[in-house]
Amino acid sequence: MAELDESGRPAPPEQADELATLTGFLDFLRATLDWKTRGVSDEELGRALAPSTMTLGGLLKHLSYVEDYWFSEVMRETVVPPWDEVDWDADPDWDWHSAASESGDALREGWATAVARSRAVLGDTLSEQGGDLGALAGRVSIRWILTHMIEEYARHCGHADLLRESIDQLVGE
Repeated sequence: MAELDESGRPAPPEQADELATLTGFLDFLRATLDWKTRGVSDEELGRALAPSTMTLGGLLKHLSYVEDYWFSEVMRETVVPPWDEVDWDADPDWDWHSAASESGDALREGWATAVARSRAVLGDTLSEQGGDLGALAGRVSIRWILTHMIEEYARHCGHADLLRESIDQLVGE
């Protein structure tokens, strides 16, 4: 078990194989999003920082979608609820916009469920592929998906830093 920092985030391993390193950094970034969205009200989760319309709640919903898209839809070719009923043509940013109508608890639970589902799909896929990160999972490799997820979370954790600081001056890496 990884040691947790003062914000409850697991430290990525400094000496490990490729899978443990990639999932260690992804889990650190997931925990960073959790930290940045923890302890704020529903109203604060919906607060934007001008000129952007991005919110912490929108980040939670968007990253729920990103988790399910890459791990379920791309890796397993399965579209899971609620994404299977979204009219993306009518609103290409539905994941961002629909967050405003959900409670913070629902957004956090949806994100945690998507993360848990992603971990399970990754484990099953790696087991089927003999642990080969280079194996194709849909149109890209498992390695590519993990690396992309790290990039996606890193970018959005930067957004979460700014949004959270504008709410209550919480700062930190």
